[in-house]
Amino acid sequence: MMQRRLLLAACAAPVLVACGFKLRGAPDLAFRSLYVNAGEHSPVGNELKRNLAAIDSLSLITDSAQQKSADAVLDILSEAREKTVVGVNTSGQVTEFQLRSRLQFRLRTPQGKELIPATELLLNRDISFNESAVLAKEAEEGLMYRDMQSDIVQQLIRRLAAVKSL
Repeated sequence: MMQRRLLLAACAAPVLVACGFKLRGAPDLAFRSLYVNAGEHSPVGNELKRNLAAIDSLSLITDSAQQKSADAVLDILSEAREKTVVGVNTSGQVTEFQLRSRLQFRLRTPQGKELIPATELLLNRDISFNESAVLAKEAEEGLMYRDMQSDIVQQLIRRLAAVKSL
């Protein structure tokens, strides 16, 4: 019985290795320096800067006076959080909300050549609502917004990695 398990494990190992699984590494960007033009109090901009600073092959320029020395400029045109009612019960009380996180950006060279034209990223999440647990639902809403923010930042970084030439 032990030999069968050992044989089965030995046969399964090459199949798992050959499936092509690979951890996602740091993105390979076409530019070596980047200036992120985002508001000082922008939650998405701040998280994006933290994520980009972790990429070893990228020099993140933070001083707006040195913007011209960057290979590329990422403009955060707008970011918004929205909350709309999508469900009510028979007595008219809210039972479900839809949370939206929206980001508009563009990537250009300091000379003005557009690498990525104005693009909008939009994420939606549905959240149930219960009047007897308002504080818990507010906390859950905050967590969902932070999760959507992280998703948008990751999508944005993948789009930056898709740019092949300046």
